[in-house]
Amino acid sequence: MKNSIIWLASYPKSGNTWVRAFLANYLAKTTAPMRINEIHRFAVGDAQTRMYNMIAGHKIDPGDIMLTLKLRNRVLRGIVANNADVNFVKSHNMRQIVFGNDMIPRHFTRSAVYIMRNPLDLTLSYARHFGMSNEAVVEAIGRRDNATAPDHLTVAQFLGNWSDHVKSWTVTLGYPVLVLRYEDLLSKPDDHFSKLLKFIGLEPDAERVERAIKFSSFKELRRQEDDAGFVEKPTDSAKFFAKGNSGQWKKDLDPVLAKKIRADHRRIMKKYNYLWN
Repeated sequence: MKNSIIWLASYPKSGNTWVRAFLANYLAKTTAPMRINEIHRFAVGDAQTRMYNMIAGHKIDPGDIMLTLKLRNRVLRGIVANNADVNFVKSHNMRQIVFGNDMIPRHFTRSAVYIMRNPLDLTLSYARHFGMSNEAVVEAIGRRDNATAPDHLTVAQFLGNWSDHVKSWTVTLGYPVLVLRYEDLLSKPDDHFSKLLKFIGLEPDAERVERAIKFSSFKELRRQEDDAGFVEKPTDSAKFFAKGNSGQWKKDLDPVLAKKIRADHRRIMKKYNYLWN
């Protein structure tokens, strides 16, 4: 069985869906934008409840955390069982051991792409996505036990705090890791999406890159969500694709909360050029 998984990893609301949409449009050589509800065919999520049901052979209770953790290794084994050279797998899990279970097993892993976003902007998007206050999100992303609640669509995902999540995916892992900053993808999409393609072993075709960027633009993704909805949108969220800007925190985030985020995550923010002093 091959170690074929290329992880597309991120803290929630850091641009993972955007990257997956780009890859889907590029790999499919589309001449029209791929439907957002089809991108899962190119990058499966590691927390989809339906996959755990399939492995268990019946509907499970996603709230049974110990059961879903016990099933996780079999779910990942099922993904790589197709014997493909590459399987893209989306994950919001921190790279860690949870109750004795390795969340990101080395023996299934080929490489990883880590998508990072300024936590000041991430806070605003996270709050909208999960129906939380900005204050609650600032506290949550600073907690080592932060996790997403399970529901009928997804099992629990173990995030940890933002800084530890970044560190877990960007230290020396024994396999290649590409770090992509959300802000760089916004400012120079051709350069950084091409870097992504080279990392996964493809020689970028400039015309296809330009087309895939256009077809996965925030404007296009939002248009499709307005027209047909998006299956990954949580019940508590009005929209999955809300703004997608960089620097929105300067207008919409309370300075007191911004100060706390900087205090909680100063070292990692400085390392990745989100702080300059």
